Amino acid sequence: MYHYTDGGLKNVWLANGYQVIKTQFGEAIRFQDLDGLTRSICLTLTQKPARLSGIEFRYVRSAGMLLSQPALGRLLGLDGQTVARWEKSGRVPLWADKFIRLLYSAQVNGEQAIADVLERTRVVERLACERIVAKTWRGQWKSKIVDTDEAVKKDAQSSKPKTVKTRNHRAAISV
Repeated sequence: MYHYTDGGLKNVWLANGYQVIKTQFGEAIRFQDLDGLTRSICLTLTQKPARLSGIEFRYVRSAGMLLSQPALGRLLGLDGQTVARWEKSGRVPLWADKFIRLLYSAQVNGEQAIADVLERTRVVERLACERIVAKTWRGQWKSKIVDTDEAVKKDAQSSKPKTVKTRNHRAAISV
């Protein structure tokens, strides 16, 4: 049996569905249908009689629902730091434990309205982490969507543009 510790889980053992392979870096594990395995683990966690541990809560949130802490926090009307505290301390409120089980189960069982809300939440989060960067090239404006982290790195490497307010708009001026 293989002790599966993805996401910090400590109580998951695989009886089959995996293969030990040799690579140039040593032994590695190949899993059959990793998405199916994740779904199975999350469904089992949602049916667990005891409260979810912080690690289990995090696994359902991140691996099962593909939500960040801030995204789940927004769905709950809280901030991401509150969700992070629950996961780290292991003290997840009973209402949040029940809510995430219900949300995940509904999503997996085909409740389209729930699936749509979760997808919109993921899209909004991705958009919040992106910038549209425009620049001139041969007298023409060209723009592209850039991940915020990538844009911040480029800002640090080049001279940072100054932002000025013009009427009701902001404009970036490179000096």
